[in-house]
Amino acid sequence: MMPISEKLKTLAQNKVLLLSLNYYLLFIYLGLGMGAAGPTIPSLANQVGVSIGTMGLLFIIGSIGYTIGTSLSGWIFDRFPAHPILGASMLVCAALTALVPLIPSFWLLAALYLVRGIFDSMAGASPNTLLVWVHKAKAGPYINALHFFFGLGAFVSPFIFGLLVGFDNGYRWIFWILAAYAALVGLRLLTLPNSPRPEHEKTETSQIAKAKIPYPMVFAAALFLFFYVSAELSFGNWIYTYTITLDLTNAAGAAFLNSGFWFSFTIGRLISIPIAMRFKPVQIVSVGLAGALLFALVPFIFPGSLIALWIVAVGLGLFMAPIWPGGFNLAGQSLALTATISSIILLGDSFGGMILPSATGKIIEWTGAPAMIYLVFASLVLNLAAFLFMLKLRQPEIKI
Repeated sequence: MMPISEKLKTLAQNKVLLLSLNYYLLFIYLGLGMGAAGPTIPSLANQVGVSIGTMGLLFIIGSIGYTIGTSLSGWIFDRFPAHPILGASMLVCAALTALVPLIPSFWLLAALYLVRGIFDSMAGASPNTLLVWVHKAKAGPYINALHFFFGLGAFVSPFIFGLLVGFDNGYRWIFWILAAYAALVGLRLLTLPNSPRPEHEKTETSQIAKAKIPYPMVFAAALFLFFYVSAELSFGNWIYTYTITLDLTNAAGAAFLNSGFWFSFTIGRLISIPIAMRFKPVQIVSVGLAGALLFALVPFIFPGSLIALWIVAVGLGLFMAPIWPGGFNLAGQSLALTATISSIILLGDSFGGMILPSATGKIIEWTGAPAMIYLVFASLVLNLAAFLFMLKLRQPEIKI
């Protein structure tokens, strides 16, 4: 018969795993929204009567909202219970998402994206930090699993779009499915008790923890996320438009290619979970960046080839998958992560999702679709530079 102490330990572990699964639901929502962003651009452009290049402004405006929310989230989650805030935020996101395919005005749609971005950021900024608070030094595999569920949502979304694209106004159902899911997750989070708190609250004041933070590493980590997200979203959001513009396949084929990228991305995140248990973040990020850079070179060698583009989509998805969680884990090993400090680092993620992915539409209009590949490759090179900057700052602690 199992001793009482062992039973209590097992029960505590099960509660922690169940809590983590609830945070994973948030990232499925974010992935569904991200996967839908690229394929729905042409349909939304027709809905509001603007060019595809102008639709790129939605990414900027939504990212501005996301950045505002990220800036506020650190202060909020350091002071108030996380679960009620997350639940209420998801219910607001559900309502706003349901309205997206019904709005006829571009600027009204832009205002909606701004507000939705603020509440989306609550779902995006907090789970990484909450998992660190829950699992502490063992958080690495759980953070990789969190980002696996993002990839899962991003894969499923364009696949559903590909199935619905043949129907009149089929794109609208993507938003309504996403809204229904967000509402269910929001209701679930509202029922969760006992929001986790940072470990330093039990051992030292936040002022002491703050004094120990190496701010150059915070800056380097933010740059790392900035360039990584720039590359990921420039490819993930615009590969559909890139493929259609170059007339490489039809709308359904482009949607499935987009889904192929996110499927490979999801598999990469899944594989990275056991890898994170065995290897250090430095090793994981090094391999991920090397592989991503090699696959990003393929379109330069075989331009205009659909087969080559499929190879790029699958290869990039697989090797880019562990880069974000690996970089965040690397920073987390050197920092006392409060929600405030995490939100500063995650501003790099927010600005990365705002600037280059938003500008890509206009750049494609001005210079042609192939510009997207150049932008992705340049972002990955700068991502590597930021990674080396992090290693230089952390050099005394690293043993690869």
